[in-house]
Amino acid sequence: MDTGFLITAFVTLFVIIDPVGLTPLFAALTQGQSARQRRAIAIRSCGIALGLLILFTLLGEAVMGFVGISMPAFRIAGGILLFLTALEMLFERRSKRRESQTEQAEEDLPDPSVFPLATPLIAGPGAIATVILLAGRQSDPLGIALVVGVVAAVLLVVFSFFLTATLLERILGRTGINVVTRILGMLLAALSVQFVLDGLKDFGLAG
Repeated sequence: MDTGFLITAFVTLFVIIDPVGLTPLFAALTQGQSARQRRAIAIRSCGIALGLLILFTLLGEAVMGFVGISMPAFRIAGGILLFLTALEMLFERRSKRRESQTEQAEEDLPDPSVFPLATPLIAGPGAIATVILLAGRQSDPLGIALVVGVVAAVLLVVFSFFLTATLLERILGRTGINVVTRILGMLLAALSVQFVLDGLKDFGLAG
């Protein structure tokens, strides 16, 4: 495999996952949690996303085909779930729920590690489709291993960005985070609708 492919694969997956854009979202989803809790959530979400992306790198469309799920259906389902999260962010349901649980044990606090962080935000339809396409261009185990290495490298960058969330929250303050949360909620809602439209378009039901 040539270096050009590795660079292209890394840049493509980096743009699709967008660690820079995910960082303020991570800060909003973990608002009010300690640096230790955030680090644990970052480790879990990136670890789960890594496992999912490696699974699809190795097995590709066979995984979804085995259970009868098409990529368009995956996009639509991910979009609907993401839209529900966006509604919580827009109407501060997530913040109010956290405030009512401040006296509970740390392990009882809401944990966004699996949903929506690991999937569909990190290992979403775009990232899954990307690793399937990248793996499809390789015909030997070494090539597949290098694709897995690219996935791991990108997620290491994601994890590094997530660790800056506490600093970002300190800079913005509570009011700033609330404003950013609302804005990101709107963007998430739009993104979720785009996921659904992309899925419907693949089915031939939308232009």
